[in-house]
Amino acid sequence: MAGFGLPNFGQITEAFKKAQQIQQDAQKLQEELDEMELEGSSEDGRVIVWLSGNQKPLRVKIDESLLTEELKIIEDSVLEAIKTAHETSTTNMKNRMQELTGGLNLNLPGMDDKS
Repeated sequence: MAGFGLPNFGQITEAFKKAQQIQQDAQKLQEELDEMELEGSSEDGRVIVWLSGNQKPLRVKIDESLLTEELKIIEDSVLEAIKTAHETSTTNMKNRMQELTGGLNLNLPGMDDKS
């Protein structure tokens, strides 16, 4: 009964190599996401929000014409732009992680479709 059902050493070595490569690629991806600027805007385009690929807020642009509106309209426009930028950033991050892992289902926190 040689082996007792355990994978051979070559399989284990290959698995470790793949894990190390994914870790290196993940570090590179993290750096790329930090440098990205993804934008979201309100429906009328009077508010634009930029986030990094890691969802770090970068800047906001508000058209002066919006400042004459009621406070509720301004708040709704800013929120809409933030939501759009966040959705773009989340989708981008999820797609990049799927590319990195080759479609492996790693069940990473924050990367499921429930958010």
